[in-house]
Parts: sequence; structure tokens; C-alpha cells
Amino acid sequence: MNFRLAAYAVCIEDGRVLLARHVPREGESTWTLPGGKVEHAEDPFDAVIREVAEETGCDAVVERLLGVDSRVIPAAERAVPGGADHQNVGVFYGVRITGGQLRPEPDGDIAESVWTPIPDVAHLRRSSLVDTGLALAQTLPPTGHVATIPTGGLLQH
Repeated sequence: MNFRLAAYAVCIEDGRVLLARHVPREGESTWTLPGGKVEHAEDPFDAVIREVAEETGCDAVVERLLGVDSRVIPAAERAVPGGADHQNVGVFYGVRITGGQLRPEPDGDIAESVWTPIPDVAHLRRSSLVDTGLALAQTLPPTGHVATIPTGGLLQH
């Protein structure tokens, strides 16, 4: 089984959430939250700020820890066939954008980042990470944990 520790930014402003369109080398594009892999010896707090800058071109500050999500994606459900089962542990932060200008990720998989009205999110092909992050931000559970978001239809791993 593969393992990944990742940090994700939930940026909500004026009823909109900042989403990034991930365009993989293979398969269809999906909308996701800015964020990604925590590098070796990197603090997830620092990783989320770095990832927002890399993927969106914006400066950000962390306002609060929202929670942690752990999910196992069976090999048969992974976007790239032939891989092993995959566990993703995501640390979700409430983040505020403080500067910069939205742009595509240079030499990366993020084609664009956009402020999306929260009601419109339900109509997008997206990663379940988006729904998890929004659920954490909207409910602020004291445990920092929400039920696993089921995938299918427009919701992908």
C-alpha cells in the first residue's frame, strides 16, 4: 500500500471557495482544493502555505486547523490503473488569501484556480477532498473529523 501525507487549504470568502482544476497526464480533469504532498521533514502548516503559492500564485495565511481525514483508495478505484491500494491522510486548514494573483501552476498539473460559489460546487466533477474540506469548514466539528464522503458520479477520489 502507498501512503501520502498531504495538507489542503479551504479558502472561503464571500460565499465562494477557492478551487484548483487538476489536469492529470491521463484521465479527466477534476476540481480540488489547493494543497498537496507534505515533503519529508516539512510541517503540514508550512506545506499548505507553500502549496497554495505554487498552485495558485497567491499568498496565504493559516487561520485555523479544521481537521484530519484518512481514506484508503482501493487499487481498482485509483485513477491510474495498475497501482497499489493508497492511503491518503489529509490535514485541512482554514486559509485566508492575503495577496498575489491567480494563475496556472507553472510546470504543474493545476491548469487554473477560481473562486467558485459554494452552491455551484455540487455540479462540478471534483475530488471528494472538496466536500470533506467544506464539511469541516462549515461544521467545525470539535473532533476535527467528519464522516467519509462517498464517491461516485461527479465525486472522485
